[in-house]
Amino acid sequence: MWSLLIPVLITTAAECYRIGVGRADVTGPPVEIAFMGYAAMKQRGTGIHLRQFSRAVVVEEAGSRLVLASIECGMMSHGVRIEVLRRLGQKYGNLYNEDNVMLSGTHTHSAPGGYLMSMLFDLNTLGFVPETFTALVSGIALSIQRAHEDLGEGRISVSHGELLGANINRSPTAYRQNPEAERARYAYDVDKTMVQLRFERPDGKVMGAFTWFAVHPVSMNNTNTLISSDNIGVAALLLEESMNTGYLPGKGPFVGAFVSSNLGDVSPNLAGPRCLASGLPCDVTTSSCGDRDDVCVAQGPGKDMFQSTRIIGERIYNKALELVRAGQQGRRYLTSGLRVVHQYQDMPNYKALYWDPARAEEIPVQGCPPAMGYSFAAGTTDGPGMFPFSQSVVTANPLWNTVRNLIYGPSESQKSCHYPKPIMLTTGEMSFPFEWQPSVVSTQLALVGDVALACVPGEFTTMAGRRLRDALRQTLHFASNKNVLITGLCNTYADYITTPEEYQVQRYEGASTIYGPYTLPLYLDIYRKLAQSILTPEYRLARNEPPLDLFNDLLTLTTPVIFDFAGLSSHFGQVLLEPPDTVVPGQTVLVRFVGANPRN
Repeated sequence: MWSLLIPVLITTAAECYRIGVGRADVTGPPVEIAFMGYAAMKQRGTGIHLRQFSRAVVVEEAGSRLVLASIECGMMSHGVRIEVLRRLGQKYGNLYNEDNVMLSGTHTHSAPGGYLMSMLFDLNTLGFVPETFTALVSGIALSIQRAHEDLGEGRISVSHGELLGANINRSPTAYRQNPEAERARYAYDVDKTMVQLRFERPDGKVMGAFTWFAVHPVSMNNTNTLISSDNIGVAALLLEESMNTGYLPGKGPFVGAFVSSNLGDVSPNLAGPRCLASGLPCDVTTSSCGDRDDVCVAQGPGKDMFQSTRIIGERIYNKALELVRAGQQGRRYLTSGLRVVHQYQDMPNYKALYWDPARAEEIPVQGCPPAMGYSFAAGTTDGPGMFPFSQSVVTANPLWNTVRNLIYGPSESQKSCHYPKPIMLTTGEMSFPFEWQPSVVSTQLALVGDVALACVPGEFTTMAGRRLRDALRQTLHFASNKNVLITGLCNTYADYITTPEEYQVQRYEGASTIYGPYTLPLYLDIYRKLAQSILTPEYRLARNEPPLDLFNDLLTLTTPVIFDFAGLSSHFGQVLLEPPDTVVPGQTVLVRFVGANPRN
Protein backbone atom coordinates (compact mmCIF):
# COMPACT_ATOMS: atom_id res chain seq x y z
CA MET A 1 0.00 0.00 0.00
CA TRP A 2 2.84 2.41 0.83
CA SER A 3 4.20 2.26 -2.71
CA LEU A 4 0.79 3.44 -3.93
CA LEU A 5 0.71 6.33 -1.48
CA ILE A 6 4.05 7.88 -2.52
CA PRO A 7 2.71 9.17 -5.88
CA VAL A 8 -0.25 10.75 -4.07
CA LEU A 9 2.22 12.92 -2.15
CA ILE A 10 4.10 14.07 -5.27
CA THR A 11 1.69 14.45 -8.14
CA THR A 12 1.11 18.18 -8.50
CA ALA A 13 3.15 20.82 -10.28
CA ALA A 14 6.68 21.59 -9.12
CA GLU A 15 5.89 25.31 -8.74
CA CYS A 16 3.42 24.57 -5.90
CA TYR A 17 6.25 25.03 -3.40
CA ARG A 18 6.77 28.33 -1.64
CA ILE A 19 10.43 28.79 -0.75
CA GLY A 20 12.49 31.33 1.17
CA VAL A 21 16.17 31.47 2.07
CA GLY A 22 18.02 33.44 4.73
CA ARG A 23 21.41 33.87 6.33
CA ALA A 24 22.64 35.43 9.58
CA ASP A 25 25.85 35.72 11.57
CA VAL A 26 26.22 33.39 14.58
CA THR A 27 29.86 34.14 15.45
CA GLY A 28 30.48 33.55 19.13
CA PRO A 29 32.98 35.15 21.53
CA PRO A 30 36.30 35.20 19.61
CA VAL A 31 38.65 35.23 22.59
CA GLU A 32 39.18 33.41 25.88
CA ILE A 33 36.54 30.69 25.28
CA ALA A 34 37.55 27.10 24.50
CA PHE A 35 36.45 25.61 21.18
CA MET A 36 34.09 22.66 20.88
CA GLY A 37 35.28 19.71 18.84
CA TYR A 38 38.75 18.56 19.85
CA ALA A 39 37.92 18.85 23.57
CA ALA A 40 41.27 20.57 24.16
CA MET A 41 41.10 23.10 26.99
CA LYS A 42 44.21 24.86 25.68
CA GLN A 43 42.45 25.57 22.37
CA ARG A 44 40.98 28.92 23.38
CA GLY A 45 40.00 31.67 21.00
CA THR A 46 42.42 34.47 20.15
CA GLY A 47 40.64 35.95 17.12
CA ILE A 48 38.77 35.18 13.91
CA HIS A 49 39.83 33.39 10.73
CA LEU A 50 36.31 33.00 9.25
CA ARG A 51 33.03 34.13 10.74
CA GLN A 52 30.24 31.66 11.53
CA PHE A 53 26.88 31.76 9.74
CA SER A 54 23.50 30.09 9.93
CA ARG A 55 21.92 29.45 6.53
CA ALA A 56 18.25 28.55 6.41
CA VAL A 57 15.61 27.52 3.91
CA VAL A 58 11.86 27.44 4.51
CA VAL A 59 9.75 25.23 2.26
CA GLU A 60 5.94 25.42 2.32
CA GLU A 61 3.42 23.34 0.43
CA ALA A 62 -0.31 22.87 1.02
CA GLY A 63 -0.10 24.10 4.61
CA SER A 64 2.93 21.99 5.56
CA ARG A 65 6.26 23.64 6.34
CA LEU A 66 9.87 22.58 6.73
CA VAL A 67 12.71 24.67 8.10
CA LEU A 68 16.23 23.43 7.47
CA ALA A 69 19.11 25.46 8.88
CA SER A 70 22.78 24.53 8.52
CA ILE A 71 24.77 26.25 11.25
CA GLU A 72 28.54 26.69 11.28
CA CYS A 73 29.08 25.35 14.77
CA GLY A 74 30.32 22.12 16.29
CA MET A 75 26.91 20.49 16.52
CA MET A 76 23.36 21.34 17.49
CA SER A 77 22.06 21.18 21.05
CA HIS A 78 18.56 20.63 22.34
CA GLY A 79 18.75 23.75 24.50
CA VAL A 80 19.66 25.99 21.56
CA ARG A 81 16.86 24.50 19.45
CA ILE A 82 14.24 24.99 22.16
CA GLU A 83 15.24 28.64 22.64
CA VAL A 84 15.18 29.22 18.87
CA LEU A 85 11.66 27.74 18.78
CA ARG A 86 10.62 29.96 21.69
CA ARG A 87 11.79 33.08 19.86
CA LEU A 88 10.12 32.00 16.62
CA GLY A 89 6.96 31.32 18.60
CA GLN A 90 6.92 34.88 19.90
CA LYS A 91 6.84 36.11 16.30
CA TYR A 92 4.90 33.44 14.40
CA GLY A 93 2.90 31.49 16.97
CA ASN A 94 2.98 27.73 16.36
CA LEU A 95 3.89 28.04 12.67
CA TYR A 96 7.42 26.80 13.37
CA ASN A 97 7.60 24.08 15.99
CA GLU A 98 9.38 20.96 17.22
CA ASP A 99 7.92 18.91 14.40
CA ASN A 100 9.04 21.00 11.42
CA VAL A 101 12.26 22.81 12.41
CA MET A 102 15.48 20.94 11.56
CA LEU A 103 18.77 22.43 12.84
CA SER A 104 22.06 20.85 11.74
CA GLY A 105 25.62 21.75 12.78
CA THR A 106 28.37 21.66 10.15
CA HIS A 107 30.75 20.23 12.79
CA THR A 108 33.57 22.75 12.58
CA HIS A 109 36.02 22.11 15.43
CA SER A 110 37.13 25.76 15.55
CA ALA A 111 34.15 27.53 17.07
CA PRO A 112 33.35 28.48 20.68
CA GLY A 113 31.73 25.87 22.91
CA GLY A 114 29.73 26.02 26.10
CA TYR A 115 26.21 25.70 24.68
CA LEU A 116 25.49 21.96 24.63
CA MET A 117 24.19 21.76 28.21
CA SER A 118 25.58 18.28 28.87
CA MET A 119 28.28 18.07 31.51
CA LEU A 120 30.77 16.12 29.39
CA PHE A 121 30.41 18.29 26.29
CA ASP A 122 30.82 21.55 28.22
CA LEU A 123 33.72 20.43 30.41
CA ASN A 124 36.48 22.04 28.36
CA THR A 125 34.68 25.41 28.42
CA LEU A 126 34.27 25.18 32.21
CA GLY A 127 30.53 24.97 31.81
CA PHE A 128 27.83 26.97 30.09
CA VAL A 129 28.92 30.06 28.12
CA PRO A 130 25.98 32.48 27.73
CA GLU A 131 27.75 34.50 25.00
CA THR A 132 28.09 31.45 22.73
CA PHE A 133 24.51 30.37 23.40
CA THR A 134 23.05 33.81 22.72
CA ALA A 135 25.03 34.30 19.50
CA LEU A 136 23.81 30.96 18.15
CA VAL A 137 20.18 31.40 19.17
CA SER A 138 19.93 34.98 17.89
CA GLY A 139 21.60 34.21 14.56
CA ILE A 140 19.70 30.99 13.86
CA ALA A 141 16.37 32.63 14.65
CA LEU A 142 17.26 35.62 12.44
CA SER A 143 18.27 33.39 9.51
CA ILE A 144 14.91 31.60 9.73
CA GLN A 145 13.07 34.93 10.03
CA ARG A 146 14.81 36.16 6.87
CA ALA A 147 13.92 32.93 5.06
CA HIS A 148 10.31 33.34 6.17
CA GLU A 149 10.23 36.91 4.86
CA ASP A 150 11.70 35.68 1.56
CA LEU A 151 8.92 33.15 0.92
CA GLY A 152 7.63 33.06 -2.64
CA GLU A 153 6.77 30.57 -5.36
CA GLY A 154 9.65 28.40 -6.42
CA ARG A 155 10.98 25.10 -7.66
CA ILE A 156 13.32 22.55 -6.11
CA SER A 157 15.69 20.35 -8.08
CA VAL A 158 18.13 17.65 -7.04
CA SER A 159 21.48 16.83 -8.64
CA HIS A 160 24.40 14.54 -7.87
CA GLY A 161 28.10 14.48 -8.61
CA GLU A 162 31.18 12.53 -7.62
CA LEU A 163 33.96 14.41 -5.84
CA LEU A 164 37.36 12.75 -5.48
CA GLY A 165 40.36 14.12 -3.61
CA ALA A 166 38.48 15.69 -0.71
CA ASN A 167 38.01 12.94 1.91
CA ILE A 168 39.49 9.70 3.25
CA ASN A 169 38.50 7.17 5.91
CA ARG A 170 40.38 7.78 9.16
CA SER A 171 39.42 4.38 10.67
CA PRO A 172 39.87 1.94 7.78
CA THR A 173 40.52 -1.03 10.07
CA ALA A 174 37.09 -0.55 11.63
CA TYR A 175 35.45 -0.11 8.23
CA ARG A 176 36.96 -3.42 7.11
CA GLN A 177 35.12 -5.20 9.92
CA ASN A 178 31.91 -4.81 7.93
CA PRO A 179 30.90 -7.83 5.81
CA GLU A 180 32.95 -8.23 2.65
CA ALA A 181 29.83 -8.60 0.51
CA GLU A 182 28.50 -5.30 1.85
CA ARG A 183 31.78 -3.48 1.25
CA ALA A 184 31.89 -4.85 -2.29
CA ARG A 185 28.77 -2.84 -3.14
CA TYR A 186 30.77 0.38 -2.85
CA ALA A 187 33.79 1.65 -4.77
CA TYR A 188 35.21 3.59 -1.80
CA ASP A 189 35.42 3.35 1.97
CA VAL A 190 33.90 6.85 2.24
CA ASP A 191 31.04 8.45 0.34
CA LYS A 192 32.26 10.45 -2.65
CA THR A 193 28.79 11.48 -3.83
CA MET A 194 27.78 15.11 -3.42
CA VAL A 195 24.03 15.78 -3.45
CA GLN A 196 22.52 19.22 -3.91
CA LEU A 197 19.05 20.68 -3.59
CA ARG A 198 18.78 23.86 -5.67
CA PHE A 199 16.06 26.42 -5.06
CA GLU A 200 14.89 28.78 -7.78
CA ARG A 201 12.05 31.12 -8.63
CA PRO A 202 9.58 30.27 -11.44
CA ASP A 203 11.55 32.57 -13.77
CA GLY A 204 14.67 30.43 -13.24
CA LYS A 205 16.51 32.79 -10.89
CA VAL A 206 18.57 30.65 -8.51
CA MET A 207 17.98 31.75 -4.92
CA GLY A 208 19.97 29.15 -3.02
CA ALA A 209 21.51 25.70 -2.85
CA PHE A 210 21.95 23.27 0.04
CA THR A 211 24.69 20.71 -0.57
CA TRP A 212 25.42 17.46 1.29
CA PHE A 213 28.94 16.03 1.35
CA ALA A 214 30.53 13.78 3.97
CA VAL A 215 33.72 15.22 5.44
CA HIS A 216 34.88 16.37 8.85
CA PRO A 217 35.63 20.12 8.98
CA VAL A 218 38.97 19.50 10.68
CA SER A 219 41.45 20.92 8.19
CA MET A 220 42.13 23.45 10.95
CA ASN A 221 43.85 21.36 13.61
CA ASN A 222 43.76 21.49 17.40
CA THR A 223 46.58 24.05 17.59
CA ASN A 224 44.33 26.62 15.91
CA THR A 225 42.95 29.37 18.14
CA LEU A 226 41.08 31.42 15.54
CA ILE A 227 37.33 30.98 15.06
CA SER A 228 36.90 29.26 11.71
CA SER A 229 34.10 27.60 9.76
CA ASP A 230 36.90 25.43 8.29
CA ASN A 231 36.83 23.78 4.86
CA ILE A 232 33.03 23.68 4.63
CA GLY A 233 32.89 27.37 5.52
CA VAL A 234 35.40 28.20 2.77
CA ALA A 235 33.25 26.29 0.27
CA ALA A 236 30.13 28.20 1.36
CA LEU A 237 31.81 31.60 1.14
CA LEU A 238 33.26 30.86 -2.30
CA LEU A 239 29.92 29.58 -3.61
CA GLU A 240 28.09 32.65 -2.36
CA GLU A 241 30.81 34.92 -3.74
CA SER A 242 30.36 33.32 -7.18
CA MET A 243 26.59 33.75 -7.10
CA ASN A 244 26.44 37.14 -5.34
CA THR A 245 28.62 39.33 -7.52
CA GLY A 246 29.58 42.60 -5.86
CA TYR A 247 28.53 41.63 -2.33
CA LEU A 248 30.69 41.33 0.77
CA PRO A 249 31.07 37.92 2.46
CA GLY A 250 27.90 36.91 4.27
CA LYS A 251 25.76 39.24 2.14
CA GLY A 252 23.69 38.90 -1.01
CA PRO A 253 20.43 37.19 -2.02
CA PHE A 254 21.87 33.77 -2.92
CA VAL A 255 22.31 31.47 0.10
CA GLY A 256 24.70 28.55 -0.32
CA ALA A 257 24.79 26.08 2.56
CA PHE A 258 26.76 22.90 3.07
CA VAL A 259 25.12 20.30 5.29
CA SER A 260 26.91 17.65 7.34
CA SER A 261 26.22 14.03 6.43
CA ASN A 262 27.58 10.63 7.53
CA LEU A 263 31.01 12.06 8.32
CA GLY A 264 31.78 10.03 11.45
CA ASP A 265 34.91 8.32 10.12
CA VAL A 266 35.66 10.75 7.29
CA SER A 267 38.70 13.06 7.29
CA PRO A 268 39.89 15.84 4.93
CA ASN A 269 43.51 15.16 5.90
CA LEU A 270 44.45 13.39 2.68
CA ALA A 271 48.13 12.81 3.47
CA GLY A 272 47.02 10.45 6.22
CA PRO A 273 48.46 9.85 9.67
CA ARG A 274 52.18 9.85 10.46
CA CYS A 275 54.20 10.06 13.65
CA LEU A 276 54.92 13.74 14.15
CA ALA A 277 58.48 13.45 15.49
CA SER A 278 59.85 10.49 13.54
CA GLY A 279 57.89 10.97 10.32
CA LEU A 280 57.19 7.22 10.25
CA PRO A 281 53.76 5.73 9.53
CA CYS A 282 51.55 5.19 12.57
CA ASP A 283 50.45 1.74 13.67
CA VAL A 284 47.46 1.08 11.43
CA THR A 285 45.37 -0.56 14.16
CA THR A 286 46.02 1.63 17.20
CA SER A 287 47.07 4.90 15.50
CA SER A 288 50.02 5.06 17.87
CA CYS A 289 53.78 5.50 17.51
CA GLY A 290 56.68 3.41 18.80
CA ASP A 291 57.90 6.26 20.98
CA ARG A 292 55.31 7.09 23.64
CA ASP A 293 56.30 10.76 23.39
CA ASP A 294 55.56 10.78 19.66
CA VAL A 295 52.09 11.66 18.38
CA CYS A 296 50.13 10.19 15.47
CA VAL A 297 48.61 13.04 13.46
CA ALA A 298 47.01 13.16 10.01
CA GLN A 299 48.10 15.90 7.62
CA GLY A 300 46.14 17.78 4.99
CA PRO A 301 47.20 18.43 1.39
CA GLY A 302 48.65 21.88 2.10
CA LYS A 303 51.86 23.13 3.67
CA ASP A 304 49.92 24.22 6.76
CA MET A 305 46.37 24.04 8.12
CA PHE A 306 45.32 27.31 6.49
CA GLN A 307 46.36 26.14 3.04
CA SER A 308 44.80 22.71 3.61
CA THR A 309 41.54 24.38 4.61
CA ARG A 310 41.58 26.43 1.43
CA ILE A 311 42.45 23.47 -0.82
CA ILE A 312 39.71 21.17 0.52
CA GLY A 313 37.21 24.04 0.61
CA GLU A 314 37.94 24.95 -3.01
CA ARG A 315 37.52 21.36 -4.17
CA ILE A 316 34.14 21.09 -2.46
CA TYR A 317 33.12 24.50 -3.80
CA ASN A 318 34.11 23.68 -7.39
CA LYS A 319 31.93 20.57 -7.47
CA ALA A 320 29.04 22.39 -5.79
CA LEU A 321 29.25 25.26 -8.29
CA GLU A 322 29.25 22.72 -11.12
CA LEU A 323 26.00 21.28 -9.72
CA VAL A 324 24.45 24.73 -9.27
CA ARG A 325 25.19 25.59 -12.90
CA ALA A 326 24.23 22.20 -14.34
CA GLY A 327 21.61 22.36 -17.07
CA GLN A 328 18.25 20.64 -17.25
CA GLN A 329 19.82 17.29 -18.11
CA GLY A 330 21.97 17.42 -14.99
CA ARG A 331 19.13 17.81 -12.52
CA ARG A 332 15.69 16.50 -11.68
CA TYR A 333 12.88 18.74 -10.49
CA LEU A 334 10.85 17.61 -7.52
CA THR A 335 7.13 17.44 -7.89
CA SER A 336 5.02 18.63 -5.01
CA GLY A 337 4.68 16.93 -1.66
CA LEU A 338 5.94 17.81 1.82
CA ARG A 339 5.69 15.87 5.07
CA VAL A 340 7.75 16.22 8.25
CA VAL A 341 7.63 14.03 11.36
CA HIS A 342 9.50 14.24 14.65
CA GLN A 343 9.77 12.12 17.76
CA TYR A 344 11.86 12.08 20.92
CA GLN A 345 13.39 8.74 21.85
CA ASP A 346 14.71 7.47 25.18
CA MET A 347 17.63 5.52 23.74
CA PRO A 348 18.69 3.44 26.80
CA ASN A 349 15.15 2.07 27.04
CA TYR A 350 14.49 1.62 23.32
CA LYS A 351 14.08 -1.98 22.13
CA ALA A 352 14.17 -3.47 18.64
CA LEU A 353 14.83 -6.68 16.74
CA TYR A 354 18.21 -7.10 15.07
CA TRP A 355 19.36 -9.69 12.57
CA ASP A 356 22.64 -10.91 14.05
CA PRO A 357 24.82 -12.22 11.19
CA ALA A 358 27.10 -14.06 13.63
CA ARG A 359 24.17 -16.08 15.01
CA ALA A 360 22.22 -16.05 11.74
CA GLU A 361 19.06 -15.20 13.64
CA GLU A 362 16.96 -12.25 14.75
CA ILE A 363 17.56 -11.22 18.35
CA PRO A 364 15.96 -8.63 20.66
CA VAL A 365 18.30 -5.74 21.50
CA GLN A 366 18.11 -2.69 23.74
CA GLY A 367 20.10 0.49 24.23
CA CYS A 368 22.46 1.11 27.13
CA PRO A 369 22.83 4.14 29.39
CA PRO A 370 25.53 6.35 27.82
CA ALA A 371 29.19 5.48 28.32
CA MET A 372 32.52 6.40 26.74
CA GLY A 373 35.26 3.83 26.09
CA TYR A 374 39.02 3.99 26.61
CA SER A 375 39.71 4.83 22.96
CA PHE A 376 37.65 8.00 23.34
CA ALA A 377 40.52 9.35 25.45
CA ALA A 378 42.96 8.63 22.61
CA GLY A 379 41.25 11.11 20.32
CA THR A 380 41.54 10.67 16.55
CA THR A 381 44.28 11.04 13.98
CA ASP A 382 42.68 14.41 13.18
CA GLY A 383 43.10 15.52 16.79
CA PRO A 384 44.95 13.26 19.26
CA GLY A 385 43.83 13.19 22.89
CA MET A 386 45.62 14.60 25.90
CA PHE A 387 46.35 11.28 27.62
CA PRO A 388 48.58 8.30 26.71
CA PHE A 389 45.81 6.15 25.25
CA SER A 390 45.66 4.43 21.89
CA GLN A 391 42.73 3.45 19.70
CA SER A 392 41.30 -0.07 19.33
CA VAL A 393 41.50 -0.77 23.08
CA VAL A 394 39.15 -3.61 24.07
CA THR A 395 40.78 -4.63 27.37
CA ALA A 396 40.74 -2.54 30.52
CA ASN A 397 43.85 -1.14 32.22
CA PRO A 398 43.85 -1.73 36.02
CA LEU A 399 45.60 1.57 36.75
CA TRP A 400 43.17 3.64 34.71
CA ASN A 401 40.27 1.62 36.12
CA THR A 402 41.39 2.68 39.59
CA VAL A 403 41.49 6.32 38.53
CA ARG A 404 38.08 5.93 36.85
CA ASN A 405 36.55 4.31 39.92
CA LEU A 406 37.66 7.22 42.08
CA ILE A 407 35.41 9.37 39.89
CA TYR A 408 32.55 6.93 39.29
CA GLY A 409 32.86 3.28 38.33
CA PRO A 410 30.44 1.52 35.97
CA SER A 411 27.94 -1.01 37.27
CA GLU A 412 28.22 -4.66 36.23
CA SER A 413 25.10 -4.32 34.08
CA GLN A 414 26.65 -1.31 32.35
CA LYS A 415 29.86 -3.23 31.63
CA SER A 416 27.85 -6.12 30.22
CA CYS A 417 25.61 -3.88 28.12
CA HIS A 418 28.53 -2.04 26.46
CA TYR A 419 30.79 -5.09 25.98
CA PRO A 420 33.40 -5.25 24.44
CA LYS A 421 33.85 -1.56 25.23
CA PRO A 422 36.07 -1.04 28.30
CA ILE A 423 34.33 1.89 29.96
CA MET A 424 36.30 5.02 30.80
CA LEU A 425 33.34 7.22 31.77
CA THR A 426 29.96 5.75 32.65
CA THR A 427 28.23 9.01 31.81
CA GLY A 428 24.72 7.55 31.83
CA GLU A 429 25.14 6.59 35.50
CA MET A 430 26.57 9.96 36.52
CA SER A 431 24.17 12.75 37.44
CA PHE A 432 26.28 15.22 39.44
CA PRO A 433 26.00 18.12 39.02
CA PHE A 434 23.59 17.32 36.16
CA GLU A 435 23.24 15.02 33.13
CA TRP A 436 26.60 14.18 31.51
CA GLN A 437 25.30 13.00 28.13
CA PRO A 438 21.77 12.90 26.72
CA SER A 439 19.60 9.82 27.07
CA VAL A 440 16.67 11.32 25.17
CA VAL A 441 17.36 12.41 21.59
CA SER A 442 15.45 14.14 18.82
CA THR A 443 14.74 12.09 15.67
CA GLN A 444 13.17 13.69 12.60
CA LEU A 445 12.41 12.84 8.99
CA ALA A 446 11.20 15.05 6.14
CA LEU A 447 9.93 14.01 2.72
CA VAL A 448 10.23 16.74 0.08
CA GLY A 449 8.83 15.35 -3.13
CA ASP A 450 10.65 12.03 -3.33
CA VAL A 451 13.74 13.18 -1.42
CA ALA A 452 14.04 12.23 2.25
CA LEU A 453 15.99 14.27 4.79
CA ALA A 454 16.95 12.20 7.83
CA CYS A 455 17.87 14.51 10.71
CA VAL A 456 20.13 12.36 12.91
CA PRO A 457 21.39 13.28 16.40
CA GLY A 458 25.04 12.48 15.94
CA GLU A 459 27.87 11.36 13.68
CA PHE A 460 27.06 8.27 11.60
CA THR A 461 30.08 6.52 10.14
CA THR A 462 30.20 5.85 6.41
CA MET A 463 28.72 2.35 6.55
CA ALA A 464 26.26 3.23 9.30
CA GLY A 465 24.96 6.00 7.05
CA ARG A 466 24.75 3.67 4.08
CA ARG A 467 22.64 1.24 6.11
CA LEU A 468 20.32 4.05 7.15
CA ARG A 469 19.93 5.14 3.52
CA ASP A 470 19.15 1.56 2.52
CA ALA A 471 16.60 1.17 5.31
CA LEU A 472 14.77 4.36 4.34
CA ARG A 473 15.00 3.64 0.63
CA GLN A 474 13.33 0.28 1.20
CA THR A 475 10.65 1.64 3.52
CA LEU A 476 9.85 4.61 1.27
CA HIS A 477 10.11 2.48 -1.90
CA PHE A 478 12.68 4.76 -3.51
CA ALA A 479 14.50 3.62 -6.61
CA SER A 480 17.84 4.94 -5.33
CA ASN A 481 19.38 5.55 -1.93
CA LYS A 482 20.79 8.81 -3.36
CA ASN A 483 17.34 10.21 -2.60
CA VAL A 484 18.03 9.87 1.15
CA LEU A 485 20.02 12.79 2.56
CA ILE A 486 21.52 12.16 5.98
CA THR A 487 21.51 15.45 7.83
CA GLY A 488 23.95 15.06 10.68
CA LEU A 489 24.56 16.51 14.15
CA CYS A 490 20.93 17.58 14.02
CA ASN A 491 18.68 18.91 16.83
CA THR A 492 20.55 16.92 19.53
CA TYR A 493 24.12 15.72 19.88
CA ALA A 494 24.59 12.13 21.03
CA ASP A 495 28.12 11.45 19.77
CA TYR A 496 28.89 8.67 17.24
CA ILE A 497 26.97 5.86 15.59
CA THR A 498 29.01 2.94 14.22
CA THR A 499 27.86 -0.37 12.81
CA PRO A 500 27.84 -3.26 15.33
CA GLU A 501 30.81 -4.74 13.46
CA GLU A 502 32.84 -1.52 13.68
CA TYR A 503 31.96 -1.24 17.36
CA GLN A 504 33.75 -4.52 18.11
CA VAL A 505 37.24 -3.11 17.41
CA GLN A 506 36.70 0.05 19.50
CA ARG A 507 38.36 2.71 17.44
CA TYR A 508 37.57 6.25 18.59
CA GLU A 509 34.20 6.16 16.82
CA GLY A 510 33.18 2.88 18.46
CA ALA A 511 34.33 4.04 21.89
CA SER A 512 32.15 7.14 21.38
CA THR A 513 29.05 5.18 20.33
CA ILE A 514 27.35 5.89 23.61
CA TYR A 515 24.28 3.63 23.65
CA GLY A 516 26.18 0.38 23.17
CA PRO A 517 26.86 -2.07 20.34
CA TYR A 518 23.31 -2.00 18.98
CA THR A 519 22.99 1.77 18.71
CA LEU A 520 22.70 1.65 14.91
CA PRO A 521 20.03 -1.11 14.75
CA LEU A 522 17.96 0.92 17.21
CA TYR A 523 18.21 4.03 15.03
CA LEU A 524 17.35 2.02 11.90
CA ASP A 525 14.17 0.82 13.61
CA ILE A 526 13.31 4.37 14.72
CA TYR A 527 13.73 5.90 11.26
CA ARG A 528 11.81 3.08 9.58
CA LYS A 529 8.90 3.90 11.86
CA LEU A 530 9.21 7.61 11.10
CA ALA A 531 9.05 6.74 7.40
CA GLN A 532 6.01 4.54 7.95
CA SER A 533 4.25 7.39 9.72
CA ILE A 534 4.90 9.67 6.73
CA LEU A 535 3.44 7.14 4.31
CA THR A 536 0.53 6.07 6.48
CA PRO A 537 -1.36 8.95 8.16
CA GLU A 538 -3.16 6.55 10.50
CA TYR A 539 0.24 5.35 11.80
CA ARG A 540 0.40 7.61 14.84
CA LEU A 541 3.69 8.45 16.50
CA ALA A 542 3.64 8.65 20.29
CA ARG A 543 4.37 12.06 21.80
CA ASN A 544 7.31 10.95 23.91
CA GLU A 545 8.81 12.97 26.74
CA PRO A 546 11.43 15.54 25.66
CA PRO A 547 14.90 15.75 27.20
CA LEU A 548 15.32 17.15 30.67
CA ASP A 549 15.17 20.93 31.05
CA LEU A 550 18.63 21.71 32.42
CA PHE A 551 18.58 25.51 32.22
CA ASN A 552 18.38 25.87 36.00
CA ASP A 553 21.13 23.32 36.65
CA LEU A 554 23.87 24.77 34.46
CA LEU A 555 27.25 25.82 35.81
CA THR A 556 29.19 28.80 34.48
CA LEU A 557 32.79 28.92 35.68
CA THR A 558 34.18 31.11 32.88
CA THR A 559 34.51 34.60 34.29
CA PRO A 560 33.16 37.60 32.39
CA VAL A 561 35.39 40.51 31.39
CA ILE A 562 35.95 42.18 34.75
CA PHE A 563 37.99 45.19 33.64
CA ASP A 564 38.90 46.69 30.28
CA PHE A 565 41.16 49.73 29.95
CA ALA A 566 42.18 51.76 26.89
CA GLY A 567 45.16 53.36 28.60
CA LEU A 568 45.71 56.69 30.30
CA SER A 569 46.28 58.67 27.12
CA SER A 570 44.06 56.67 24.73
CA HIS A 571 40.40 55.94 24.08
CA PHE A 572 38.66 52.92 22.58
CA GLY A 573 38.58 53.15 18.79
CA GLN A 574 41.48 55.57 18.59
CA VAL A 575 43.55 55.02 15.44
CA LEU A 576 47.24 54.76 16.23
CA LEU A 577 48.45 53.93 12.71
CA GLU A 578 46.43 55.14 9.72
CA PRO A 579 46.11 53.03 6.54
CA PRO A 580 47.72 54.48 3.39
CA ASP A 581 45.55 56.60 1.09
CA THR A 582 45.93 54.19 -1.82
CA VAL A 583 46.71 50.49 -2.04
CA VAL A 584 47.06 47.96 -4.85
CA PRO A 585 45.62 44.43 -5.03
CA GLY A 586 47.73 41.97 -3.04
CA GLN A 587 49.31 44.64 -0.87
CA THR A 588 49.31 44.03 2.90
CA VAL A 589 47.74 46.92 4.79
CA LEU A 590 48.77 47.53 8.38
CA VAL A 591 46.65 49.62 10.74
CA ARG A 592 46.73 49.91 14.50
CA PHE A 593 43.98 51.12 16.80
CA VAL A 594 42.90 50.85 20.43
CA GLY A 595 40.47 47.96 20.84
CA ALA A 596 38.41 46.59 23.69
CA ASN A 597 38.11 42.96 24.72
CA PRO A 598 35.99 41.38 21.94
CA ARG A 599 33.83 39.69 24.59
CA ASN A 600 32.52 43.07 25.75
